[in-house]
Amino acid sequence: MLSRRTMLLSLGAAALPMSSLAGVKALTLRPGPAGLQVGGKQVEMLGFNGSCPGPEIRVAQNDTLRVRIDNRLQDGTLVHWHGIRLPNRMDGVNVLTQDVIIPGEAFDYAFPVPDVGTYWYHSHYLSYEQVARGLFGPLIVEERTPPDVDRDVTAMLFDILLDNAGQFDEEFPREDFATLGRMGNVKTAFLSAKSVRLGDRVRLRIINPVPDRIFTLEVTGLSGRCVAFDGMPLASPLPIETLVLAPGQRVDIIGDVIGEVDLRDAPSGEGLARLSVQGTRERRTDPVGPLPANPVPRPGKIAQTVDLVMQGGAGGGTHGGFGTWAFNDVSGLPQAPLLSARRGETVRLRLRNETPFPHGIHLHGHHFWETDASGDATYLRDTTLVAAGDTAEVLCVFDNPGAWMIHCHMLSHQADGMATWVRVT
Repeated sequence: MLSRRTMLLSLGAAALPMSSLAGVKALTLRPGPAGLQVGGKQVEMLGFNGSCPGPEIRVAQNDTLRVRIDNRLQDGTLVHWHGIRLPNRMDGVNVLTQDVIIPGEAFDYAFPVPDVGTYWYHSHYLSYEQVARGLFGPLIVEERTPPDVDRDVTAMLFDILLDNAGQFDEEFPREDFATLGRMGNVKTAFLSAKSVRLGDRVRLRIINPVPDRIFTLEVTGLSGRCVAFDGMPLASPLPIETLVLAPGQRVDIIGDVIGEVDLRDAPSGEGLARLSVQGTRERRTDPVGPLPANPVPRPGKIAQTVDLVMQGGAGGGTHGGFGTWAFNDVSGLPQAPLLSARRGETVRLRLRNETPFPHGIHLHGHHFWETDASGDATYLRDTTLVAAGDTAEVLCVFDNPGAWMIHCHMLSHQADGMATWVRVT
């Protein structure tokens, strides 16, 4: 019988190879029931094509991806292609870009993929529930000339709340909406491979697709560098240190295998997943260098500065919205956008967290530049983590026309108020 306290699976227990749709540019995804072996139980979940997580999609840069969503659920759904700079009508957001795909019906998504990197797809309808139940999967955009690695491995972090019978716990107490969100009692990671060779150079793509948990990770057994955040290559790769990934965020590591590769929960030191070592090869002597940059515009002259104020939650005081949470005294998508920008304008967004909890702020259809204390651009991301009581400034070149959602990617916070939108003309 499972207890309510957090439980971590033993190393490798969920390191099952994910199903793959590599190189398929036209495919069908069928959201519906799926089974998952986790926590020592067969758990009834949701998934795409009977798989939880959904199949790994791999396409090459500048390909056009065509995906039919054939809804086999008993409820509506939508699919958002997280981090992809795509046409607005393909973004998969109810009200803003399309109607919900009702049970038994289908919708065809088609869009070019301009940027290489690590992305993912997930339900964007009742997402705090549907993503928690398993409606997500990895989307990898590959370089036409890939970096010199022996293995390319995807790791999807996972966090699930199981009841005493070992099944998905459908209870969602109101206090969860008002605090950190839905925290699971089982944490693990799904890997696209089981083993590597000693000396292999590995690209490890780590994705946090869970609704609410911020993961703090240690990666051991790899000697190398972090080479990308949220799909975007770093101009100067960074040392592999403790990694903090808010929901929606990703990190790419390229390193040489010096032992069994472990992903560990840093606060407890316990294991989430392991790549075992089978065989050996001569280790490379060349250092890990930067990947080619994506064609994302640099910030220009700042045309406007806009405040996004995070409000609410337990102990967070009152605000003008109707939900537990709010942006700028409004809960949920308002009639008027947070801002309107002409195509190509650089906007400074001041993200002010006036709540007692952290929030991961995600912008659709664009990446933005995080900034340092002097206001200079640092890292390109599509999701940034703002600690309780902090203010962060990001710079965004709004070069993609349409109505774009911006929300907290702690999905229970989004569901209870933390969502707005921007208009690009």
